[in-house]
Amino acid sequence: MSELDFIKELQEGKSSAFGILLNDYEQKVFNTCMSFVPNKEDAEDIAQEVFLEVFRSIHKFKGNSKLSTWIYRIATNKSLEFIRKKNTKKRFAFMQSILGNEIPIDKTNYFTEFKHPGIILENKEQAATIFKAINTLPESQRVVFTLAKIDGKSYQEIVEITSKSLSSVESIMFRAKKNLKEKLSNLNKNR
Repeated sequence: MSELDFIKELQEGKSSAFGILLNDYEQKVFNTCMSFVPNKEDAEDIAQEVFLEVFRSIHKFKGNSKLSTWIYRIATNKSLEFIRKKNTKKRFAFMQSILGNEIPIDKTNYFTEFKHPGIILENKEQAATIFKAINTLPESQRVVFTLAKIDGKSYQEIVEITSKSLSSVESIMFRAKKNLKEKLSNLNKNR
């Protein structure tokens, strides 16, 4: 079946097409979510949100890009949305502690899962350090770096997912690598 026929079946709400979509993309979407949010439970929740969004919005899909690109764009956006909400909660908790209305803050190690196919690290502590450093990058750098180095996407795929030019993606990647190298170097000096 061609991609156009498949998309048409999805837009018509055929359950068999949705089954195929889930079968083909479930692990890929989960891996993308894990690249941004390396916590298994949260990545699973985000992946579910991605598919809910795909199901709700498939009728709006115009075919200007490949279906996979559109799905990865949704997965990236949902992951970033989750990170923004989590950071807002941290700031809120910090402000409450300053104002004396202290609330308990989760002190468990957030980075629970390192079985992502794009990462082969023997040392879980080293993986946590790298993910924490990646998460301190500016958002555009974090997105491009994560999609390229952790998710294994080509620059052309990143161009399609992010709607940025190739030269912009290359420039952002260069800055991301430079910033990450500095951050990891500073972390190692402080040990």
